[in-house]
Amino acid sequence: MKITKQLFLGLLALIGFSQAFAAGKIEMNEYMIDSDTPGISLYVRNKHLIGMKKFAPEKTLLYVHGSTYPSETAFDLSLGGTSWMEYIASKGYDVWLVDLRGYGKSTRPPEMDQPADQNPPIVRTNVAVSDVSSAVDYILKKRNINKMNLLGWSWGTTIMGKYTAENNQKVNKLVLYAPQWLRQGGAPLTDKGGQLGAYRVASVTDAKNRWLTGVPENAKATLIPDGWFEKWAAATFDTDPWGKTQEPKKLRAPNGTVQDAREFWTAGIPVYDPKNIRVPVMLVHAEWDADLPSYMLYEYFTKLENAPYKIMLQISEGTHTIIMEKNRMLMFTGVQEFLDSSFKPEK
Repeated sequence: MKITKQLFLGLLALIGFSQAFAAGKIEMNEYMIDSDTPGISLYVRNKHLIGMKKFAPEKTLLYVHGSTYPSETAFDLSLGGTSWMEYIASKGYDVWLVDLRGYGKSTRPPEMDQPADQNPPIVRTNVAVSDVSSAVDYILKKRNINKMNLLGWSWGTTIMGKYTAENNQKVNKLVLYAPQWLRQGGAPLTDKGGQLGAYRVASVTDAKNRWLTGVPENAKATLIPDGWFEKWAAATFDTDPWGKTQEPKKLRAPNGTVQDAREFWTAGIPVYDPKNIRVPVMLVHAEWDADLPSYMLYEYFTKLENAPYKIMLQISEGTHTIIMEKNRMLMFTGVQEFLDSSFKPEK
């Protein structure tokens, strides 16, 4: 066969392409998609191995954040050479994240540009579920698949749990990291008391204090590897167009989730019923989580009456934010094993 210059260059390109795929290089794409509300757009980010062309339900995953901070600065913050998003993508998954309205790069409702006390709490759980629904439908259509895996953190576990209970047919497996359930006395750390406005304002100092709540004094200095908190704070507080202009920097977060905690979780009223979840579920938790303590994990586990199977992973020496702590790989590898498994109960 005669090798022309064009064929030779094509072979070189193909070799380079194959090497990039083999080396696990990852490509990123970003989109602004429509929500169910005119004028509100949602930011979604996608990562997968370069060259990935075939997509499958069991190898597709969507992540959503908690009540205060956006998705990308935790799930896709490169620490120690990788993020959780890239870790999952390196295993051959098509991985997505979404920012709910009012967070990160998504549209901020107009109430957030007014003094907080002029409007009631915004972005309640039902609104958040609608935003996740918009993201799921977008991904399913774009990839021509009929279901996918869901992963939520903190308030995100309520969002993904409720969505799954109402849309089992669109969910392959469900991972709930720091699951929320009924609160046994006291208010969540995000609730400072008093009348709630549309949103609340957090500082970097607030964030660090909340992060380390419940950690033994002798463990605080070594829990977070050097520089990780500072890298997270810099990335996170830069996502608020108003907050990053303040000195020191601030971050606005919608108060809908705090209002929901008052009306439902602290009042003994579930937002949804976990027995309506009919897909495999994994619950992940760390022992020093002061935001959503261990008793919630154990109680929630008993409520998953109709899941084909359920797994509980409790990790030592970690907080609500173990995703960015020294023991994070115990969570990453544990969740990955659950996602990769083709386990089915024997008959």
